[in-house]
Amino acid sequence: MVAPATSRTRTGPADPATGPTADTTADKTADVLAGVGARLRALRTARSITLAELSAETGVSVSTLSRLESGQRRPVLELLLPLARAYGVPLDDLVGAPPTGDPRIHLTPIRHGSQTIIPLSRGATGLQAFKHVIAGSAPAAQQAPDPKTHEGFEWIYVLRGNLRLVLGEHDFVLAAGEAAEFDTHTPHWFGPADTRAVEFLSLFGRQGERMHVRATPARR
Repeated sequence: MVAPATSRTRTGPADPATGPTADTTADKTADVLAGVGARLRALRTARSITLAELSAETGVSVSTLSRLESGQRRPVLELLLPLARAYGVPLDDLVGAPPTGDPRIHLTPIRHGSQTIIPLSRGATGLQAFKHVIAGSAPAAQQAPDPKTHEGFEWIYVLRGNLRLVLGEHDFVLAAGEAAEFDTHTPHWFGPADTRAVEFLSLFGRQGERMHVRATPARR
């Protein structure tokens, strides 16, 4: 008499290629790649360069750059390498380094001509904070205003020196301790108002977030 065949259920560990661990890893990878576009746009905005200018420098087409920033194109190494070189940052800054539990922010300056831009915020979305340092120069070497436009809203606060802000048809000089906020769809440009260096902070919101400043009324 032949005994009936019995089915055996596998009780060992799940296949790492198809089990929960693989799903978790895939989710984490997708989350990292989803943030690349926002980081690319933040870097380009901080440097005040256009997609056409970046395309000329990297050899990547304008349409590809636009789709990378909007998340419609998957970031791959052959696209990220020329962008990292153009921005002067390591690849880790483009894809987002994994959290290490270290509360310190490791700052990576971005240099654009005579200006050094230091990102102060960790995230690639929401409000972005930057410190700008523009070196002083002789009058003959000072850059002529070249206003740009882009999506978003910006708030700036001068720490040291005098900042010249060209905003549409207006031309302002902000001294240390003064602040300004404006819609970045308005053509704008900023630089030193004189031969001395200037330092200022900026908060930038890509989707039009505004900085709400509350002042405490003076006591009488």
